[in-house]
Amino acid sequence: MLDIHHQSITTEDGKPVGVILDIATFQKIETIIENYGLSHLMNEVEDDEELDRESAIKFYKSTITGQNNG
Repeated sequence: MLDIHHQSITTEDGKPVGVILDIATFQKIETIIENYGLSHLMNEVEDDEELDRESAIKFYKSTITGQNNG
């Protein structure tokens, strides 16, 4: 488990309203979130049909121009 060291920001009456993380901890958290999202997306498209090179190029070009050529 990630050991998260932080400082709390509180209101005058002591209610927590925010935290301060050192940059290394923030970057670790960011990497974990990005990896989770990538893993989720990879699982989501796992059963999708793969495109051959020509179809992939055609699809890519259609996304750039905003056209759908089938």
